[in-house]
Amino acid sequence: MLSKNQLGFLYMFLSVCAFSLMDLIVKWSEQYPLGEVLFFRGFFGIIPLLFLIPRERFKNFYYTKRAGLHFLRCISGLIALISIFIALRSLPLATVVSITFAAPIFTTILSIIFLSEKVGFYRWLAVLVGFVGIIIISEPGFSSLNFYYIYPIIFCLGLSYVAITIRQLSKTEPVWLISLNFSIIITIAGISTIPFGWIMPSIKDLFLLSSVGILGGFANLWLSQSYKYSEVSLVSPLKYLALIFGIFFGYIIWNEIPTIKTLLGASLVIISSIIIFRREILLKKQLSISRHE
Repeated sequence: MLSKNQLGFLYMFLSVCAFSLMDLIVKWSEQYPLGEVLFFRGFFGIIPLLFLIPRERFKNFYYTKRAGLHFLRCISGLIALISIFIALRSLPLATVVSITFAAPIFTTILSIIFLSEKVGFYRWLAVLVGFVGIIIISEPGFSSLNFYYIYPIIFCLGLSYVAITIRQLSKTEPVWLISLNFSIIITIAGISTIPFGWIMPSIKDLFLLSSVGILGGFANLWLSQSYKYSEVSLVSPLKYLALIFGIFFGYIIWNEIPTIKTLLGASLVIISSIIIFRREILLKKQLSISRHE
């Protein structure tokens, strides 16, 4: 029988594996229009969520008093998703994964703007270190390749705003409703691109494209379960396995070899996000102690 912490580790590992496999399929799917892949991500991502809707909510599952905030969460999430799909198709896998680890950096900045949170010296230092890492990875310039580095950064910005809106929504809304609305919006966005031309997939490709949605749906559920069973500080470092997977599969499938600059920049970004994460955990513990004194 597994302990709660062991269960947390298992769910986090499954989540990282599912997200990594989804990234592989999205990168492979470049022969298919982006809107078509979005449809499969949204429509088949609904399937895992159906198991979470309470029986008494089936008739009015869509009901909410915070439609505006749901809309903002969905649009920012859609922008982030489109950006990461473009990045995965245009850049080396390990490079994209490395930059996406910078999301906590942007969340820190946006939390100051939208949540009026106070950020101390160590988190500002972490933000600076993280930005240096991003600059090293992306090597800013004017070539067509450099242009695509903007997409994983847009993803980080979108994901950061998503984190802030979810933080606000989760006070009154069930997690399944937040995720379901997002999947529905993705599906609608994908369907709207039909006039621009879709490609009829083969049976094998249909299975792979459907897997994008199923893997994404289960990855999110397993991530939530991981945080439910174990302390966030214990399981979150497992997320960095995604970089190892990215390097391995990028080399095996696409013969991509990460440069020294990519690895150095990735190290700085990871160190930055760990500092931010550890400071947040410490602040929460201090707040909890002060509340119980």
